[in-house]
Amino acid sequence: MTLDEVKFSVEGMTCASCVAHVQKAAMGVKGVEDVRVNLATGVAAVTLDSSQASTDAIAAAIADAGYPATAEDSSANHDHHHAHAHALSWRNRALVGLVLWFPLELTHWIMRLSMPHMPEAGWMIWASLATSTIAIVYIGKAFYSSAWRALKHGTSNMDTLIAMGATVAYGYSLVALAGHWLGLWGAPAAVYFMEATGLLALISTGHWLEARARDSAGHAIGELMNLAPPTALRLDDSQTPVEIPVAQVNRGDLLLVRPGDKVPVDGVIVAGRSAVDESLLTGEPLPVLRNVGDEVVGGTINTDGRLTIKAMRVGSETALAQIVRLVETAQSAKPPVQKLADQIAAIFVPVVLIIALLTAVGWYVFGARHGWPAGQTWALLANSVCSVLIIACPCALGLALPAAIMVGAGSGAKRGILIRDIDALQQAGKITLVVLDKTGTITEGKPTVNSILPADGITLNVLLGLAASAEQFSSHPLAQAIVAKARAQGAVISEPSSFNNIPGLGVIAEVDGKKLVVGSAALLSENGLTMPDDSATVVHVAQITNGAAKKLGSIVLSDSIKPESKEAIDRLHRMNLKTFLLTGDTEAAARTVAREVGIDQLRAHVKPDQKARIVGELQKSDVVAMVGDGINDAPALAAADLGIAIGSGSDVAKETGGIVLVGGSLLGVAAAIELSRDTMRIIHQNLFWAFAYNVLAIPLAALGMLNPLVAAGAMALSDITVIGNALRLRRHGRK
Repeated sequence: MTLDEVKFSVEGMTCASCVAHVQKAAMGVKGVEDVRVNLATGVAAVTLDSSQASTDAIAAAIADAGYPATAEDSSANHDHHHAHAHALSWRNRALVGLVLWFPLELTHWIMRLSMPHMPEAGWMIWASLATSTIAIVYIGKAFYSSAWRALKHGTSNMDTLIAMGATVAYGYSLVALAGHWLGLWGAPAAVYFMEATGLLALISTGHWLEARARDSAGHAIGELMNLAPPTALRLDDSQTPVEIPVAQVNRGDLLLVRPGDKVPVDGVIVAGRSAVDESLLTGEPLPVLRNVGDEVVGGTINTDGRLTIKAMRVGSETALAQIVRLVETAQSAKPPVQKLADQIAAIFVPVVLIIALLTAVGWYVFGARHGWPAGQTWALLANSVCSVLIIACPCALGLALPAAIMVGAGSGAKRGILIRDIDALQQAGKITLVVLDKTGTITEGKPTVNSILPADGITLNVLLGLAASAEQFSSHPLAQAIVAKARAQGAVISEPSSFNNIPGLGVIAEVDGKKLVVGSAALLSENGLTMPDDSATVVHVAQITNGAAKKLGSIVLSDSIKPESKEAIDRLHRMNLKTFLLTGDTEAAARTVAREVGIDQLRAHVKPDQKARIVGELQKSDVVAMVGDGINDAPALAAADLGIAIGSGSDVAKETGGIVLVGGSLLGVAAAIELSRDTMRIIHQNLFWAFAYNVLAIPLAALGMLNPLVAAGAMALSDITVIGNALRLRRHGRK
């Protein structure tokens, strides 16, 4: 069975209950395996078996539930015009509502405070009736339409509560006033025309500000997409640059990148040399020198030199496209902590309707028992029911998590921190021990010649030349480092007449009539020379003459420590995290590295297949994060509570681990854990305020202690507070 993921743009979702309805509708289609609905973006990501389920069937099922849905084109760029139009429509409703409500409300309070004993002016009641009717028809249309769609499908949503609240306030006032004018009963104790107008105006204002904040929360995707240039300069057969849309670039095309231009696609430099600004991948502002043979990534900026590159990855294969895809996936995913919120949201609106009904019955009975006038009872009943319906809207609950995840994932992406597995967010806050691979993680992963120790009678360059001659056809990193050093020193490198590679030990080759043994102490011991155990990475060189071996010298190599490694380990220690070095290198080399960077504990001589087992042992006493290169360390990354893969911009999709550090800097480990912790803290804060707000406010409203206007303002403020709190993550990492 082959599973595909299709994203649907869903209209009309306003609260966590809507999310539950959409998810239930999509899951009801045969062949759908999983559904992730993001209220903050209005997107449903559906995992399906395309042989059983079609996108049309899923879109129809969601639409039947009352939410028009269309499948998104995966190849299309993000369209922000719809979001802008959505915000604009709410702005217009808000402005009309405020014009209809605020001047009249202000006049009402001025008259009330200056002439407290004067009865309500007749013109004021007529004016409030007129403005409220306009508000119900123009502004309320959106709420009533959404509530009606939900009702037709046997469901309810936030708009159900708002529509009922506005109807209760306006309907009660109209009936009470009409009955008084017809002489059926006395003057009503209170009318709520202005309250009905005000709550629609305030809620529309809240939706407008919320729409703007949502767009800001999801702005990271747009910023990432804008990093890719729209056009490229392709060199034709005559080497003349021709400007074409970047979508028309094919793998293998030669492209000209002028100083100041953005690199259009991922490629390799075939001519030129320049400093390239790779801050989109690494978060580091300083340009990096790139020469012929080096890879460059689409979206990075060529600062000062002329480059010719050969396109290697285009379209959806580019690192930038992969990063965008990973951020989208992270933003639409749900951490386990959301399960509780979803379960509550699914039953929230029906529960609120029951509470509103009980509130109405309670006040009616209370008023009757205490002999209240009917007008007073009905006025207080309408006030309380309306307040309950409005203040209990669960939109803040639905936005609490997705808003924080959107901003957190987007903020991390701009700094080269990609959250691949949303569960990593929860795990990061619990980490007590960070396990680190050595090669390529703490060190550069590229051995270099540290010192050359020739035997008596052998010059340095002769030893280096003989070793390089024997090693030049070996693919081992140590051999390549020796050959590179020999070429840099100008040593003579001859063609070997015979070559035998002994995996893991070294080589035996014949060079200029000399039989040479170049490799480890174990290899020389096998050929008659007893050598002590190496305390460092040493390549020995010996010559065999008539079956007797003679040592010519040794070459000491080392893998240099990354400049930022010590600072990175210090940051982890300041976060009260323990550190552990796990490497396949020798005990002596491991201790040297651990001592230089300040790592607490270590295990050496560990094979790749043993790392996962050791991580399992460490998990018995600690919550473990494993940091590695994502290839040899894949089993350990998967076994750890949190896997952090240090990768490169060109192979983002190949990396394993819950979090990927694109730039390759170890400093990103602490930054990733801090970002995850901050994101989870914001999520918990949002959930607390969303729950606390409803738990505290609903009883107050039911007891008649809140005015519908206050309820509307508080409800709108709760939405804005939740998203505003999430937007604080955009400042994460700034100095």
